[in-house]
Amino acid sequence: MKNVVFLDRDGVINRNSPDYIKSWAEFKFIPGSIDAIKLLNLNGFVVIIITNQSVINRNMVSLDGLEYIHSMMKSAFKPGGGEIKDIFYCPHIPEDRCSCRKPEPGLIHRAQKTYHIDLANSVMVGDSVKDIMCARNAGCGHGILVKTGNGVDAEKILAQKKIFPDHVAEDLLDAAKWIVTNKK
Repeated sequence: MKNVVFLDRDGVINRNSPDYIKSWAEFKFIPGSIDAIKLLNLNGFVVIIITNQSVINRNMVSLDGLEYIHSMMKSAFKPGGGEIKDIFYCPHIPEDRCSCRKPEPGLIHRAQKTYHIDLANSVMVGDSVKDIMCARNAGCGHGILVKTGNGVDAEKILAQKKIFPDHVAEDLLDAAKWIVTNKK
């Protein structure tokens, strides 16, 4: 599968929270994110979410609770013509040192195996150092940093580490416009 865009969730699609997103009531879309998914889909891109969700292993949300948040999020895209193909998440805390927690590439590799994705032609969009590192570690063709969520701080940290995203966007809609223009 070509033309796949991997998206981080918190800070990219919805507002981030230092207290984590534990319910649908706490989930607030970032303006333009619904339109961004629609734009990507209308231009032939498949969207897959790749997200760390340690709220599971922190016992802050049940697996059913997380699945409910994700089903509500996915259903919110449909009226506008957008679709999330799938969601891959890591339930572990950083101390677990698993292979699926970003910046490790495990979630992207699982998606690749499931959907036979051409990673060299894929894009990862995120708001953190972990997201850009995950894109690099997985072999994604492009890593895009958005300035929403933790993006402004991440941009400074990445520059200090001499790791440069392929593009820095104001938000997901700006990133989607760049992807549509530059990846056709």
